[in-house]
Amino acid sequence: MNFLRPLLMATLGSLLLLVAACETAIPAGPSTSGEQVVQQQAVSAYTLGNGDQLRITVFGQPDLSGQFEVDGTGSISMPLIGQVEALGLTTPQLEDRIVEKLEGDYVLNPRVSAEVINYRPYYILGEVNRPGEYPYNSGLTVVNAVAAAGGWTYRARKNVVYIKSVDSNQEQAIELTTSTVVSPGDTIRIGERRF
Repeated sequence: MNFLRPLLMATLGSLLLLVAACETAIPAGPSTSGEQVVQQQAVSAYTLGNGDQLRITVFGQPDLSGQFEVDGTGSISMPLIGQVEALGLTTPQLEDRIVEKLEGDYVLNPRVSAEVINYRPYYILGEVNRPGEYPYNSGLTVVNAVAAAGGWTYRARKNVVYIKSVDSNQEQAIELTTSTVVSPGDTIRIGERRF
């Protein structure tokens, strides 16, 4: 019987190593879900629009740096270079555009950083208790937006939501889940259920 003990210990040790190897090979948690990856890609490809507030830093030039808002024409107004078209650009594209305008006449080898500090608001209407305009937060879902608007009314249709994005002229009917994403500038309409 004593000769079986080392064999049993070796087998048990091998099983523990195998379990530990399997745990490290399996990606953990929701951070690798396809939906979150899509959301991260959407954030990195975010294009600027009217109402976005930006912090622009021109390194070594505090007089040219500051906070700017994309106005109704889709531009920001900066010292020295004036209006800079921002509508539809990503922040890296805006940085490049500002560098082009500053280079040569104004600043030697300008380095520019642009970041969104406040996204344009979203709008919610229909069967919620407090329809209106609300500030956008990263990672916002329709369920969070409804909660911010005081919750559903008793007539609310809770399985479908209608969303009109800034880039579209028409709203889309989307099946409502807890992870249905809202983008800055979206108009969300909660419909009335049929009895």
